[in-house]
Amino acid sequence: MDGTSGGFAVVRFPLRTLLPFLIAGLLPATLAAEDWPHWRGPSHDGVSAETGLPVEWDTENGVVWKVPMPAWSGATPIISGDTIFLNVSIPEDAAGVPANPSEGYRRRRGAVEGRGNVAYSGHIELWALDKADGTPRWKRHLSDRDTRGRKQNMSSPSPVTDGAHVFVLTGTGILKAFDFDGTELWSRNIPADYGDFGLNWGYASSPLLFEDALYVQVLHGMKTDDPSYLLRIDKATGETEWHVERPTDAIRESPDSYTTPFVHDVDGRFELVITGGDVVTGHDLDTGRERWRSDGLNPENNGAYRIVASPVVKDGIIYAPTRVKPLLALRTGGEGNITDSHRIWSFDRGPDVPSPVTDGERFYVVTDNGVMYALDAKTGEVLLGPTRLPSGTYSASPVLAEGRIYIINEDGVATVVGLSPDSLEILATNDMEAYTLSSMAMSAGRIYLRTAEALYCIGD
Repeated sequence: MDGTSGGFAVVRFPLRTLLPFLIAGLLPATLAAEDWPHWRGPSHDGVSAETGLPVEWDTENGVVWKVPMPAWSGATPIISGDTIFLNVSIPEDAAGVPANPSEGYRRRRGAVEGRGNVAYSGHIELWALDKADGTPRWKRHLSDRDTRGRKQNMSSPSPVTDGAHVFVLTGTGILKAFDFDGTELWSRNIPADYGDFGLNWGYASSPLLFEDALYVQVLHGMKTDDPSYLLRIDKATGETEWHVERPTDAIRESPDSYTTPFVHDVDGRFELVITGGDVVTGHDLDTGRERWRSDGLNPENNGAYRIVASPVVKDGIIYAPTRVKPLLALRTGGEGNITDSHRIWSFDRGPDVPSPVTDGERFYVVTDNGVMYALDAKTGEVLLGPTRLPSGTYSASPVLAEGRIYIINEDGVATVVGLSPDSLEILATNDMEAYTLSSMAMSAGRIYLRTAEALYCIGD
């Protein structure tokens, strides 16, 4: 059945017919296999099927093109067809904080290490670039009131696309939809409807697009007494289809979550997985109802256990990171409290910020200080590691492609790690000489890498 609402046509197909495509949240009629429509790629898990990807490059060699960036951002480049979308902070007067934190800080991050929130007089924009040469096609204003929470600014959430429309959320809570010509289709102000965000370092969760809806989580508590909640928003109209509170007993900063939801299939029934507030929960897509919950992400009730690394689901196992330990592996399914009944294994040397990645056989972890492990995805046994990557702080998430792990640290050193049954071999270290928070995106045999100074297209 076809319907038209909110400025564009919505085509709905039987869910089971499109199961192989919908599990990745993509419509095959509009998204090509080489697209990178979500911050963790086409399957939402950091795994790329691209081939012919480069291994060695630097700021000059192997660069197809580059486009200057006005500031740093944690948002990943989003790619659909011949268009790249970027959430961009424009700090025109950063109250003493340099617009580009790389400037004058070759190896240390200087200004972005400062604590507290700094108000900008700048704003946030959505940029659409030509994939062939990086030429800007259009730029659209999203929000004023940009702020900085330590190294984060309000451009941190990555856009998401269905191949015909792009949806973008800012850290200030403005959610907008555009077509590929830059026409604004609808706009929402989430805090105006449900109260100000109350996270210690500012809101950073990216929206999840699945079938005909956007799923937005607001898990907070450090700076508010308002409850945490989940939203399902109609992608055609921008209207809220359901709003569900998500209770937590977490204390102080531990209710805060900067993660992005994950959708997966349990015997033909789709379910939303959410981590934050010391727990991992599964929710019904149609109603938002909490189906199950597992404790254990904060066994000592530490008040500083905010969660940054996002969950991932593969082959019937939910992998739920927390603040380093414990990373939990849980069987999918179940009802009610599954803390004891569904736990498979746990790992006490997990990541804090970089989200893990798995191919279903091996589970790869990169810690914030650059130590890499390969675990048996089914048992949690450490197979390889600890392997030391180049020194630095790691905030971007790894990408698994062509039997290699691609990972970049905050100093802009991108490492390519070869994966074999008996080793994690560093194949190359590629220095981009600039502060970097954003995870890499892959498309058509090329890498799209965003630093504070430029967006690079790397490849032949």
